[in-house]
Amino acid sequence: MSSKPEPKDTHQLNGTGPAPSPCSSDGPGREPLAGTSEFLGPDGAGVEVVVIESRANAKGVREEDALLENGSQSNESDDVSTDHGPAPPSPLKETSFSIGLQVLFPFLLAGFGTVAAGMVLDIVQHWEVFQKVTEVFILVPALLGLKGNLEMTLASRLSTAANIGHMDTPKELWRMITGNMALIQVQATVVGFLASIAAVVFGWIPDGHFSIPHAFLLCASSVATAFIASLVLGMIMIGVIIGSRKIGINPDNVATPIAASLGDLITLALLSGISWGLYLERDDWQYIYPLVCAFFVALLPVWVVLARRSPATREVLYSGWEPVIIAMAISSVGGLILDKTVSDPNFAGMAVFTPVINGVGGNLVAVQASRISTFLHMNGMPGENSEQTPRRCPSPCTTFFSPDVNSRSARVLFLLVVPGHLVFLYTISCMQGGHTTLTFIFIIFYMTAALLQVLILLYIADWMVHWMWGRGLDPDNFSIPYLTALGDLLGTGLLALSFHVLWLIGDRDTDVGD
Repeated sequence: MSSKPEPKDTHQLNGTGPAPSPCSSDGPGREPLAGTSEFLGPDGAGVEVVVIESRANAKGVREEDALLENGSQSNESDDVSTDHGPAPPSPLKETSFSIGLQVLFPFLLAGFGTVAAGMVLDIVQHWEVFQKVTEVFILVPALLGLKGNLEMTLASRLSTAANIGHMDTPKELWRMITGNMALIQVQATVVGFLASIAAVVFGWIPDGHFSIPHAFLLCASSVATAFIASLVLGMIMIGVIIGSRKIGINPDNVATPIAASLGDLITLALLSGISWGLYLERDDWQYIYPLVCAFFVALLPVWVVLARRSPATREVLYSGWEPVIIAMAISSVGGLILDKTVSDPNFAGMAVFTPVINGVGGNLVAVQASRISTFLHMNGMPGENSEQTPRRCPSPCTTFFSPDVNSRSARVLFLLVVPGHLVFLYTISCMQGGHTTLTFIFIIFYMTAALLQVLILLYIADWMVHWMWGRGLDPDNFSIPYLTALGDLLGTGLLALSFHVLWLIGDRDTDVGD
């Protein structure tokens, strides 16, 4: 006598023939799937059994689809609801071509955003507020770096949450959105305030001159810019990640570059407009400047309460300050270099290229850090699976030439540097930006600086993400701020060095200072 097994027991049976894999029809956000298998009853008749796939297994399939695949893991199956027959390959298995194809468009979009930001900086550097309050230049890398401190970290955090199934239900999605938006508003207000203090200190130390109106102007401009920019970019990031999951694209490949595509332009435009508007009211500074600062600071308790409601953001609210504050300080050092270089008429042409080289380096390393972090999250929790983090200091060959997917993505990202920068330099030249003619020797020096910057950043990312994971720190919250801040410092420093060398060797065709 044959009987139809209960659905709760069917996952323990072994089919006599290959069953269709649920991977072929599953997709992001789908409900649990059902498959069929044929079994022989005692009388020899075939019995068709409906196999209900559990939510946990469906989540695993989604993880494998969106994930950076590992060669050894991609050949194994953890699905116990089907037989051990050959499973079809994952439809979203990432190759070098697929990685490059997904990264290329957001990378170019982000690059053109930095080009636009460079053109804006090239124009506003001659405004009276930038001439009279030169400390505003110190704010530029620090506030542009907020996209690395906050928006890119948000994008990486939400990409990982989406890939591991923590944003599949409306309740989970809403909790992640409200908690993360409140968190970045808290961070933006605090970091904007600290960036203004750093700008005042770095401007006061070399000159020995301190101005109270200038200090309040910097504080009001920095806090207002950071708050508004983070609010706008945070909403854009959430839309990008949700849309990426719906159309089957790995958010790690597109979210962080898109965060940067508008981040530099929006932030620089806000900083220029707000500082100029406040500068026009300098006669009443004692009333307006403190009022602006007090308004945004008064909103902090509201954002703190909202951020504490989500367990994920509550932890970051308490423990995530170290990376963003240190990253802000590092970026401010780059801002000091920019201030001292651009203030020299011989190197005024550097302004248009600074957001470009900094933005491209930060975008590429953020993609790599986000991908490595997601890969590690798929194998456990921070501090677990020490076999995934065996290297304290990886060799460059391991970082760039090993067969694993993270090394493959590092090669792809590094190869995008030269063609990307050539496109961006050509765009700047066509728009007649800056004060520099693109001679052959200038392009050689510029490309050398850009390649060296990205090479160092990708190597540091490979070490830093694994090191943080091994110490039990979530790389999504801790690695990207450091890496993008280092990108700002390296990019500004190497670019300034290139301009100085070109000036020393007498490359007058570059028309620096024209």
